[in-house]
Amino acid sequence: MFQPKTDLASEAREIYREQDQREIFGVSMDKQEIGDVLITRVEVLDDNGANAIGKPKGKYVTLESNGLRKADADFKDEMSKLLAKELKAVVPEKENMKVLVVGLGNRDVTPDSLGPKVVSKVFVTRHMFKFYNKEEDKDLIELSAVSPGVMGTTGLEISEIIKGIVDNSKPDIVIAVDALASRKVERINSTIQISTSGIVPGSGIGNERKALDEPSLGVPVISIGVPTVVDAATLTSDTIELVINAFSQQTKVGSQFYNMLKELKKEEKYELIKEVLEPYSANIIVTPKGVDEIIADLSQIIANGINIALHPGIDLKDVNRYIN
Repeated sequence: MFQPKTDLASEAREIYREQDQREIFGVSMDKQEIGDVLITRVEVLDDNGANAIGKPKGKYVTLESNGLRKADADFKDEMSKLLAKELKAVVPEKENMKVLVVGLGNRDVTPDSLGPKVVSKVFVTRHMFKFYNKEEDKDLIELSAVSPGVMGTTGLEISEIIKGIVDNSKPDIVIAVDALASRKVERINSTIQISTSGIVPGSGIGNERKALDEPSLGVPVISIGVPTVVDAATLTSDTIELVINAFSQQTKVGSQFYNMLKELKKEEKYELIKEVLEPYSANIIVTPKGVDEIIADLSQIIANGINIALHPGIDLKDVNRYIN
């Protein structure tokens, strides 16, 4: 059976509702619109909810707006403030907090370079705390950051690298930033997701690595991600659905051709997709054009959001001076 690939909890919930019209026990959701931004908060409350939508227990917050694709300075500032507010709401409260920001992904592949670009823009302070032998500061927290690369270039599991850093630097939380996959083209580069359940690098494109989460690292892990790619099979499936709907509108209701189109099952569509894509390798990942500028804007928004949310003395009027 064809299952669209997605890293977004809100989409996983949509998929479940499409396949089973019943309400999901163990999953709560609320939505809020602020200007042009739709904020969706999904919480997976128990094992029943986790099994239903295929996401671990935890909170998932998405901020969605088409304006992210062509963000001007004012919109980037507004999104940075909204992201900071939602991030602050899920970060555990602790005095003199120590945070490790991990930028996942391959800096040499633009759609996968979000994490490393965010790391280059967050305001790192741990070295200053160590140099001046400080335990606390009223304006700053002790923050470190790392971009561990990918297994293809390091030969090491990401989880092994991060576990070693966590054991030595002993942060209170880890914030992992990564590019994600979506099941819908309209959400590519237009959605930011925050999750308290950690992250499985590569899961959205079927290239799963070991999870970065509290059980594996020993500290809470919050992930921030943006869907930058969609897999070709999912894209094709959605396209076929649109074509079927278009043909159906031009065909007489009750006719044999109409009934044939409407009765085409997801499994049959998947077999058709597989047959067409097989000669060209079905594992194709697609990203929109202009992704270079979009990733630059998104990395600035996320870095600004992290800086504002975590450093007590940094606000919007200060934040852009720390961008490299």
